[in-house]
Amino acid sequence: MKEKSYDVITYGRSSIDLYSANIGADFVDIQSFNAYVGGSPLNMAVGTKRLGLRSALITAIGQDQVGDFLLNFLNKEGVETKFIPRKPGFRTSAVVLGIQPPDNFPLVYYRENCADSKVSIDDVIFANIGNCRLFEISATALNVEPSRSSGFFAAEEAVKNNVPILIDLDFRADQWHDPRSFGVTTRAYLQHCTIALGTEEEILATMLSDPNQIRITNQQISAPEIQGNVDAAIQKIMALGIEALIVKRGAKGSTIFLKSGEMINVPGFSVEVMNVLGAGDAFGSGFIYGYLNGWDWYKCCRMGNACGAILVTKPGCSNFNPTLDEVMKFIDEKGGF
Repeated sequence: MKEKSYDVITYGRSSIDLYSANIGADFVDIQSFNAYVGGSPLNMAVGTKRLGLRSALITAIGQDQVGDFLLNFLNKEGVETKFIPRKPGFRTSAVVLGIQPPDNFPLVYYRENCADSKVSIDDVIFANIGNCRLFEISATALNVEPSRSSGFFAAEEAVKNNVPILIDLDFRADQWHDPRSFGVTTRAYLQHCTIALGTEEEILATMLSDPNQIRITNQQISAPEIQGNVDAAIQKIMALGIEALIVKRGAKGSTIFLKSGEMINVPGFSVEVMNVLGAGDAFGSGFIYGYLNGWDWYKCCRMGNACGAILVTKPGCSNFNPTLDEVMKFIDEKGGF
């Protein structure tokens, strides 16, 4: 068989991330910001590339210098950027983030008129999903057209070419016209998927029936409090036919739910937290690395836990993803797999 050009193609949002340079300061007292790059699929493209995989990203940018900023970073990292078109009349998106460790990380999205929501079916056709070993998508890419239908088309192409699909549930309540639409759309997409990654809150959001179940304090959009029965939600997601659901539990590690009915708990690593934003994407990068190298589920998640643990000690996302040598050294120092 012909070797595929990419190990992983990721799909979805991309942005310039403006992180508070005043660690611990209340958002209203921030005096300056550091400019990084972000967006879950972008983070995973960079994370997997730093671990040694051949990574490509499907997103879109505007005809602006913010888009130049993103491309410059990605090209230096060696991520394939030829599937990132510019969309005339639209803007590269931005995120502004506060850092108040250990558990307060407010963020504000600027995604009105954003270019990455304009990824088209033709853009997906050009990327040739069949030419990768794994396709990863962020659920936020499904919130509006045309990126939603383009994402479903990408899933059809992946299934047709026997490419496993990993979805990061990536729930951001303020990016949906109704938070229940996140669940309706994501449940439809999960029927194409091989693997799903998500926090307990994202799993509950996938089965949300009442918007009043959600509570967001201090604009912590990525860490909502959601009421509900997480065990029941997990079983409903598994009933959609996926092979595995990986629940990211932060410092507690992760838990794997398999189609066979088996559940595997994977311990995390103890570190001092600076910033949790992007840790889930680092986890996904480590997990994908292990999965594509044929590791067992436990070892894949242990690798993911290590990547996430390293990132929470850093002030940003993609810019601080670890290399393979850094992760392996960290794991050895913490007692091994």
